[in-house]
Amino acid sequence: MKRIFACWLLLLCARAYTQDAPTLKATVSMAPAPVVTITQGKAAPVPLSFRVARGYHINSNKPKSEFLIPTALKIGATTDIVIGRITYPEGHDMSFAFAPDEKLNVYTGDFRVDVLVRPLLSVQSGKYMVRGNLKYQACDNAACYPPKQLPVSFQVRIAKAPRTGGKNPAQSPHAHR
Repeated sequence: MKRIFACWLLLLCARAYTQDAPTLKATVSMAPAPVVTITQGKAAPVPLSFRVARGYHINSNKPKSEFLIPTALKIGATTDIVIGRITYPEGHDMSFAFAPDEKLNVYTGDFRVDVLVRPLLSVQSGKYMVRGNLKYQACDNAACYPPKQLPVSFQVRIAKAPRTGGKNPAQSPHAHR
């Protein structure tokens, strides 16, 4: 009987939680990324713009506590396009009602992450899709919610590198015997 009561109580609590829990589908969104043209063998940053919904914040990439989940962009590996450094903005130090004496380093509103992309010389020219995920934990003034991952994608246009050294060097004007 105790086991049945415990299962019933667990089911009731789970149902109440899912009914009362806010839907966080649109807590963080990504604006369409510009198509950046990059020359073979050269590196260029691709700016990615994100927006945290009003009333929410997410931890910055470098939160002040090791117990907080940092915002992190992970880009899938590609064969001939190297993903270099990912540059995050500095967060804003803010305090909230649940911990008024502690300042948290967070992102609110709009923020931008730059991804350094370098196609190898062997990459064919054309457009390529790059995919990844932005991992974050959204919070409001009262609670933090389970971590989420936002799918991220952007295109890069690869341009051919200019050919160098294709001609013979100029000949000497002196007669050679």
